[in-house]
Amino acid sequence: MILEDHRTMEDLLRLMRSVEADRQTALHAFADLMIAHGEAEETTVYPLLSQYDEPDAVDHVESDHREAAKILLALLKVPGIGSVEWDWRLKQLTAVTSRHIDEEERTLINKVCASLTPQCREELTVGFAGARGELLRERCGRVGNVHRMVHSGAPA
Repeated sequence: MILEDHRTMEDLLRLMRSVEADRQTALHAFADLMIAHGEAEETTVYPLLSQYDEPDAVDHVESDHREAAKILLALLKVPGIGSVEWDWRLKQLTAVTSRHIDEEERTLINKVCASLTPQCREELTVGFAGARGELLRERCGRVGNVHRMVHSGAPA
């Protein structure tokens, strides 16, 4: 499920770069998914990974989530889609998202796949899906919510 979210986020970033796409809709879909995905990982997946001697890696990806949330907030506030500022912020968001996806897939996800039993992985998936689904229903990527997350120091 995490890998599917990563592919969807990459697809949404591509849509946001395309003048032929509904960039506003892609932005809001990306914002909801990015925030829901990150929050669900931090509450369900990362605590388990910390038990497998990966606290530094977990701290690093959590830091990436916070950085991405700050950039996302700035992009959500850009008044003109396709403007110079929009393109610059989107480039920043694409870079931090791509780096995070690459690092997470090469390290943490591989560690989970190699270390956990199929039953434990299933339980983890159920927990992740539940947390993620709840946040998506709440439309967690709204500007006000992302602003609160960024400025309260809460995990993003």
